[in-house]
Amino acid sequence: MNHATLLEPVLQRICADLAMIADKPFVLQKLESARVESRVAGARSIHISFKLGFQHRGRVLHGCLLMPLQDAITLASYLMLIPDDAIKPKRSLTMLDSGLKDAMIEIGNFVGGAVDAALRESGMEDIRVRSESCQGVKPNVRPAFLHEEGAPLLVGKARLQLAQWPAFDAILQLPELEPATSAAS
Repeated sequence: MNHATLLEPVLQRICADLAMIADKPFVLQKLESARVESRVAGARSIHISFKLGFQHRGRVLHGCLLMPLQDAITLASYLMLIPDDAIKPKRSLTMLDSGLKDAMIEIGNFVGGAVDAALRESGMEDIRVRSESCQGVKPNVRPAFLHEEGAPLLVGKARLQLAQWPAFDAILQLPELEPATSAAS
């Protein structure tokens, strides 16, 4: 399985699960995928890193979903049932109150569950993915998660759109995983 055929269904599942909790359309518009050897930074603005832990074949590997802070705030606001007209001023916040922080952590749990489900549906039954919380990341700074430089990461640079808000760039970073071997019948 190549990186594009793995990353697209994972991102589609993340979008579908988050659309369900937001009760708004959340669409993957474009995806560019690559295999790289170091973590990738988000550009131009503060990002939220939804950190992921992958239990796979006796090891724990790490990755994340990186999205701009204003778009993570929008998702968190929808989770808190905040109406659209009250979300617009929140999108410019740089300091989050406890309610938004709690909602971000819950979004991270949904992201972890979506990645877990998508990987299992792709045939990786020997994997378990969970959220490892979230954190803010300054512009052009790589997200903090355990990764040995030089070890391969699958990176999906995605153009996403949530409801009527402007489309934004998100970056999914997954450790390279080995598919389950099927037993001969």
